[in-house]
Order: sequence, then C-alpha cells, then structure tokens
Amino acid sequence: MVKAVLLTFKTLVLYLAISIASLLMLSMIIDYASFETDIHFLRSKQGYLQNTTWTWAFYIHVFTAIIPLVAGLTQFSPYLLRTNKRLHRTAGKIYILAILLINFPTGLILAINANGYLPTKLAFLLLDCLWFFFTLRAWLEIKKGNITAHKNFMLRSYALTFSAITLRTWKIILPVFITIDPLTLYQLDAWLGFVPNLFIAEWLISRSHRSKEKKYISSK
Repeated sequence: MVKAVLLTFKTLVLYLAISIASLLMLSMIIDYASFETDIHFLRSKQGYLQNTTWTWAFYIHVFTAIIPLVAGLTQFSPYLLRTNKRLHRTAGKIYILAILLINFPTGLILAINANGYLPTKLAFLLLDCLWFFFTLRAWLEIKKGNITAHKNFMLRSYALTFSAITLRTWKIILPVFITIDPLTLYQLDAWLGFVPNLFIAEWLISRSHRSKEKKYISSK
C-alpha cells in the first residue's frame, strides 16, 4: 500500500514538473510567433535569417517541438493504457510522426548550422540521429508485439525529447556555479542537455529489468 502511494506521488510530481516545463516552453513559442527576429536564440543567428531553408526549419522546429513533448506524456501512464488504449495509440502515433517526419529533418538542418563550432554541431547531430533511431525502433518493436522493447525505446526517445527542456535548464544553472564564457557554455550545454537524460533512461530500464528478475525468481 505504502509503495503504491509513493509510486503515485512520484508519478504526479514527474507529470507536474513536465507540465510546468511544457508551459514555459509554450510561452517561448508564443514569443517566436511574433516573428520578431531580435529575440531569444535568434539574436545569435542574425546571419542565418536570410537563409530561407534555415529560417523555415527553425520556425517549424520551434512551433512543433512541443507536440512530442506533450504527446509523449501519455505514453508512460499505466492508467491511461488500461482505460483508454485508443488515446494511448493515437497520441503515440502523433509522437512518432512528429519526430520522424517533422522534428528530425528540421533538427538536422539546425544541427548542421549550430553555433559553437564542431563540438556543438557533433552534439546536436548525435542527439538528432539517436532521437530518430530510438523513436523508429520504438515503433518497429510495437509493430512486432515486443512490448518491453517498445517501452524501453520509447523511454530513450522521450529522454531525448525532454532535452528541449534540459538544454535550457543547464544554460541557467551552469553560470550560477561556474564562471564560463558564452561559447564554452553553449558547447557544454549541447552535450549536457541530452547525455545525462540518456544515462537516467538507461538506469530506469536497468532497474525495471532487475525488478522483473527478482519477481520471477521469488515466484519460482
């Protein structure tokens, strides 16, 4: 009983944190909807604003990035999976299509043209390619009926989806504790935005695997 209550509490806290982060991200998207070119990240990309391909990729990526962030929330709710499988599947399809068909190609364009020279470009290229791979594998595994593998790849995929939040969080946190120039900060942020997320995802997958093994052994 106590474990069930703690699990419910942790789940609520997690959903609340992600919901707040999504709202903050939405407020930033609203700012970009003004199409002003001297705000936020665009201040550092003035030389790219005449590049139609980059500009279209930027705005499409920004305006659609919140779709997988919100749609992905539904994929980790056991209650929703039990009570409304249709919503789970629909939200899952939206999540996968948004990443594979929209966010991956636009993200690729932005990664190739990222600030911070080679270290940053490599970070964002790796992030984007892993995001595509994990999402595609999650879809392929559920098509085969491999539920556990599907869940694991979805967790990895969402860990990278959530980098939209952690990228901005590290950018705020790091200058508080260390004195760092803007270029180095951006290069570090590019890697810290998603690598720790992946480690956490792998830890959660490993913990789940060990828990299932213990239950199996105790049942014998």
